[in-house]
Amino acid sequence: MDGIVLLKEDHKLVESLFKEFEKKKDSATPDQKKKLVDQICAELTTHAYIEETVFYPAARSEIPDTTEHVLESVEEHHVVAWLMSELRTLDPSDESYDAKVTVLIENVRHHVEEEEKEWFPEVRKALGRNALVELGEQMAKAKPDAPSDPLALQSARS
Repeated sequence: MDGIVLLKEDHKLVESLFKEFEKKKDSATPDQKKKLVDQICAELTTHAYIEETVFYPAARSEIPDTTEHVLESVEEHHVVAWLMSELRTLDPSDESYDAKVTVLIENVRHHVEEEEKEWFPEVRKALGRNALVELGEQMAKAKPDAPSDPLALQSARS
């Protein structure tokens, strides 16, 4: 599977979890909410890890014009990581819990839209199929190495 397809599959999975949260947030118990948000956070952390350690460096080295996009994306990941770290320790019955999840969802949707509409087509054109397949394999192999703590992404970047 090529790297862009792999990332889009991750996007679809996370979007389905977002929709499930939005549908159930008013009827779910705090435990059900926490379990779903924990799953969202785990998926997003792994996704950000493979983007930042494999995909972004490859794109940046092959397409120097994308440096600004990569830097912006890493900062968007940083904001999302902070929200996720707060959600990990926040009681799901806290009045701000749903609002934090909503802000997380909005931030990720914005990020995904920019990637899929603006950036991925440029990367696909520049890298070509063989390089993207190789990147996809590298990203799939890297997934198990992703940290469980979203804030650990910061040290993975270094």
